[in-house]
Order: sequence, then structure tokens, then C-alpha cells
Amino acid sequence: RREFFRLAGGLLIPGAAGSLAGACGDASSAAGLSDGGGRQLPLQNVKAKVINTDEPLNRFEDITSYNNFYEFGTGKNDPQRYGGSLKTSPWTVKIDGLCNKPASYHLEDLIKDQQLEERIYRLRCVEAWSMVIPWVGIPLSTVLNPAEPQGKAKYVAFTTLFRPGEMPGQRTDALQWPYVEGLRMDEAMHPLTILADGLYGKTLMNQNGAPIRLVVPWKYGFKGIKSIVQIKFVEKQPPTAWSIANPQEYGFYSNVNPEVDHPRWSQAREKRLPSLFATYKTQMFNGYGDQVASMYSGMDLKRNY
Repeated sequence: RREFFRLAGGLLIPGAAGSLAGACGDASSAAGLSDGGGRQLPLQNVKAKVINTDEPLNRFEDITSYNNFYEFGTGKNDPQRYGGSLKTSPWTVKIDGLCNKPASYHLEDLIKDQQLEERIYRLRCVEAWSMVIPWVGIPLSTVLNPAEPQGKAKYVAFTTLFRPGEMPGQRTDALQWPYVEGLRMDEAMHPLTILADGLYGKTLMNQNGAPIRLVVPWKYGFKGIKSIVQIKFVEKQPPTAWSIANPQEYGFYSNVNPEVDHPRWSQAREKRLPSLFATYKTQMFNGYGDQVASMYSGMDLKRNY
């Protein structure tokens, strides 16, 4: 019963999100970048439906009102409620570590020569709920390759902005801050892995990870680190926020696997939001196994979750 009201409470915000979207509907930006105040602005030159699914998309209101982004609080509507305090322009991303061409980029310089693509992906949360989201972004590999990673680089580590004055959740001990994540090099270079800077054809809302976030559709959603400020090539497996917080429950790989339950709940089925009741069978690798399963050949997927 408590879980029902928690979920319902998180989903009663869509009207507010819809009003905000309507108020911002006439905004325009030649570069398609955020105004820095959390509003969505149109993205230009987006190649539509580069990857698609026959499943219905979640509404903009669903996607922007029900979020895990602990930097703004642990409640599902805390990111929408408090995310507007984050200033996302100007924004710099540092790319460094084991590479020949480390650099710091203004966000507009990082993406200005890239073809933005709409990627409609399933999102599967480790909490056993899911959505279908029309991200806009670029393959992560197009950002990594120009840095010329060295042969010793086996992993890519990511770090979220640490700015507790604007991200009130960082003033708590909910997690160790800043949030960190990582991928193996082949995962990072995989064509399905993207850096997303948009949603529904416009820039990301702050609650969804503005101005740029990671999306890895065959992994649980917490691997999709938000508001990225550093991408680093490293030799050893990097620490990740949830593994630091609870290594008994969260592993490095975190591939969607219906055969490996979370210690406190089953992963065999999922709720497709906004429904609170209808459930669907969870697919191995979130349905992307044909594209990614070969990367894990020979691994014990029940241990390397």
C-alpha cells in the first residue's frame, strides 16, 4: 500500500510538467542548447528515429515527472521540484586520462559538428519499472575517438557535477558524492551507447540529466550517469556510485537480466509506467541481446551482474 501511494504521488505531477512544457513551447535557440535555467529549447538538425521500437512512447509528462536523480533528492518528483536551481550554461566537459589528446570542451564545441540522432530506447530501472524514451544524442564513440585513447585504457570513467548549492541532494549522505559511473571500453564504444542532450526533439530538462547524460539501453538505468563533467580513460575498473553504496546489491556491469533477482525483489517482470499494475516480462539485456550479448561471451552473467 505504501508503495502504491509512493508511485502514485510521483505520477501526479504530469500536469505541472505539461504546463511548463507549454510555457516553453515558443522558445528557440539557433544552437539548440539549454538557456541554462532548466527550460527545454528546440534542437536543430536531428535525424529522426535512427533506432526505433514498435512499443508506445511514454509521454513527455511521464518522463520528466518520475525520475531517480538523487542529487536533487530521493523522491521521484524531487528532481522536477528542485532541478530548476541547476544552471547548465556555460557547461564544460573534461576528457582526460589515458589518451593522447586530453582536452576540456564547452558543451557546444563538443557536439557542434556531430549529427544529432533520435534514439527511441527502452529504459529499465533496477526498481523493476520501465519506460520507452525518445532520446536525442550522439554515439559516445564519436566523442571518445578524437581523444585517441591509449592501449592501456580498458575502461571509461564518468563523473557528475558536484555543486551542492544548486543540487540539494548533495547536501545529504544518500550517496557518496560526486556520482561516478563506468563502462568497459567495448561497452563505451558500442554503437548503441550514446551521450544524450535531448528528449522529444528538445534539450534535456534538468531532472533528466541536463545538459548531457549517458544512455546505455541494455543496462539498468542507474548506469546512465547524468550532468556529466568528466570522462576519463582508465586502466582499472573504476568505482561506481551504487557499488560504493551497497556492493552486495549492485555490481559494475548491471546488465538487465531477468534471471538475476535483486536481493530484495524479483527482476523477472517490470511495470511499464505510467501503469501501476500491468506488468511485462523483462527481456535479457532489455531486449538488445542480439546487438550486445557477444561482448559478454564466456562471462558468468549471474555473477557479473
